[in-house]
Amino acid sequence: MREAIMFGAGGIGRGFIGALLEKSGWHVTFADVVEPIINEINARKHYTVHILDQECEDWEIENVSAVLSTGDDIVKAIATCDLITTAVGPLVAPIIAKPIAAGIQARMAAGNQTPMNVVCCENGLRTTTRLKGFVFEHLSEEEKAFAEKSIGFADCAVDRICPKSSFENPLDAAVERYMEWDVERSAWKGETPEIQGLTFVDNLLAYLERKLFTLNSGHAVCAYLGSLRGHKTILESIQDPAVGAVVHAAMCESGEGLIKEFNFDADKHHAYIEKIFGRFHNPYLQDEVDRVGREPIRKLDPADRLIKPLATAASYGLPVDHLIFGAAAAMRFDCPEDKQSVEMLQKIKDEGPAAALAAYTGFQPENPLFGRILDVYRALALV
Repeated sequence: MREAIMFGAGGIGRGFIGALLEKSGWHVTFADVVEPIINEINARKHYTVHILDQECEDWEIENVSAVLSTGDDIVKAIATCDLITTAVGPLVAPIIAKPIAAGIQARMAAGNQTPMNVVCCENGLRTTTRLKGFVFEHLSEEEKAFAEKSIGFADCAVDRICPKSSFENPLDAAVERYMEWDVERSAWKGETPEIQGLTFVDNLLAYLERKLFTLNSGHAVCAYLGSLRGHKTILESIQDPAVGAVVHAAMCESGEGLIKEFNFDADKHHAYIEKIFGRFHNPYLQDEVDRVGREPIRKLDPADRLIKPLATAASYGLPVDHLIFGAAAAMRFDCPEDKQSVEMLQKIKDEGPAAALAAYTGFQPENPLFGRILDVYRALALV
């Protein structure tokens, strides 16, 4: 039986990637730092994925175990496994790089040249490539040569909403029916396996940017505007006409930029936008705006979901009136439990919104978008 290690035993790990692997006949070992979750998985060895949509369905997941993502057990598991997937958030990548590097060293010491692949299932661009860089920092030149020959680091695009949920079995997870998992074929080592829900693609960048510019961007705009209006969930936010209209218009603006950038078929892409927009209205997915909006500094990065669609559309001279709302509202995201929100608001208080905007987005005052974002930021104080 093929062995997979899933770094991250949260909702995405259990409900999306880990579940697809198990349903495809793999044994999945979850690796996490939360000992109660590890203990529950090893004690129960079973959980249910609840697909909540127009047609509901339950998946029973049984072929699983778990280890702490620190210590000898994870290194031993990596030394013999076939696949590593992650759903830990891109900020954790430097931390898990160390045990992955140790596992590669153990494979080399044991003479195990069987191909192993690493796929980061995170929201972001080229997160697997970035993880590879962190892993290689821990390897010697000889070990790097071994890894280049037998370890694949394949970037991917993932798309499935996995909201927080509460069930009698604490391991159960809720997901929507829609899912997309596109993996870069050229970076894969060895034969490509048949895994339910996974598609190997040649032009991954187009899939990555399509998701970033559509789901991630729209989701973030919805969360930040909804938070300002006092809403607690994405559903409440999108049902607010003042929010929903801006979100839809922003998704269409980013879509026009994508159509220009990748020569997408306009009709097909606008149909994709409508499908994604419809997903925000799923009554079963009570996704919290604080969860979707967390880490606003990361989401204001020039390469991320708010600024890149805005800059791309503007570069083609296209309208960006509604995309600007996303960047401006993100700078007002107030979530005391989120470290980046606290840091961002403190910077704005100490140095002013213009300094924060320049620091986080890369836009400078001479950029016409700079002043427009600040104007909307100030106007949002009246919301």
